[in-house]
Amino acid sequence: MSVEVLTFGCRLNAYESEAIKLRAGEAGLENAVIVNTCAVTGEAVRQSRQAIRKARRDNPYARIIVTGCAAQTEPAIYAAMPEVDQVLGNAEKLEAGSYAFAINERVRVNDIMSVRETAAQFVDSFEGRARAVLQVQNGCDHRCTFCVIPYGRGPSRSVGLGAVVEEARRLAAGGFKEIVLSGVDLTAYGADLPGKPTLGMLVTRILKLVPELARLRLSSIDPIEVDDELLRAIAEERRLMPHFHLSVQAGDNLILKRMKRRHAREHTIEFCQNVRRLRPDAAFGADLIAGFPTETEAMFQNTLSLVEEAGLTYLHVFPFSPRKGTPAARMPQLPRDLVKERAARLRATGERALGRRLSGLVGSVQDVLIEKPGMGRTSCFAPVLFAGAGEAGDIARVRITASDGKHLIGSMSLQEAA
Repeated sequence: MSVEVLTFGCRLNAYESEAIKLRAGEAGLENAVIVNTCAVTGEAVRQSRQAIRKARRDNPYARIIVTGCAAQTEPAIYAAMPEVDQVLGNAEKLEAGSYAFAINERVRVNDIMSVRETAAQFVDSFEGRARAVLQVQNGCDHRCTFCVIPYGRGPSRSVGLGAVVEEARRLAAGGFKEIVLSGVDLTAYGADLPGKPTLGMLVTRILKLVPELARLRLSSIDPIEVDDELLRAIAEERRLMPHFHLSVQAGDNLILKRMKRRHAREHTIEFCQNVRRLRPDAAFGADLIAGFPTETEAMFQNTLSLVEEAGLTYLHVFPFSPRKGTPAARMPQLPRDLVKERAARLRATGERALGRRLSGLVGSVQDVLIEKPGMGRTSCFAPVLFAGAGEAGDIARVRITASDGKHLIGSMSLQEAA
């Protein structure tokens, strides 16, 4: 084997795994498994440890390197594992020198809070992916009471406008018809740069200077931070995809306050209503936590009702997981069975909402980015199964004839790029 990278967690981690492959290749690393971990939940940490043990069983002579957010926040856990040869922090994993065999430092995890810049990684190959991810921001300056990610990613920092446009141009020239802008706190983009450009300004600049790019998509955004320029782009730029995944977390105002979030449930509802007025075809996803400490049944019901009131359809539901060192871990905890039961109810609510939205798209014609033969996503990120030829990465026009509640079903009506 050469170098295999196992990725856990978010789109940003997936993007950085591609950069890791490049940096490891530059260093001449061979016969290695690199595990890029996630720290967002205790379950994510458990899964990464399980994967490390399996990697050692499957590759007894490989070099096993562990990196990512969990390695940054809890390096001792991984260093204590006999299967692990090296532990790298989140900054170190993007340096080719970290993978040189001359480096005999078993744990290289420096103070992530001292990192002040994020350089463009210029990743131009995404194995098995029809769309490209482009990192434009890293880190977070907020301190939500449940979250360890700021301690894994460091302070908020942005890639310069020019470097982002250059990378977007190269990705488009390389054949990618869709690019996803990604970051830890994407809507904080630009606050640390000269002139303080906003995410909306970045989106407008990319679409203007890279006219050959067919589709631009945003990863998770914080609706309370969305700037006026981004709202204008949503209204006017058809190449900006009308799917917005929101960092919501809860639908009860007291729980939001205890989470130390900066928005109320009313802000989420108002944002979705405003965007729908600007872009009637818009769809909304959301991160939601079930079973946060002190959450009563009435508080949980407020989160359930938010799904319908805001019109959320693509839910990422997390059963609350206490993370060591966070304020929420010291709050009165709910029984684990209750947390899991609420998470299941919230997922079921999301599934019903998705089914209703998909049913509403039956009879329409959609531009679908093909992810693999017979499968793709519409501009509003609805999954589609369709009959007809097409290569991954192409955009096909598909007539939607039915829905099975989880996917749209259709057939290619015009075999041409949208």
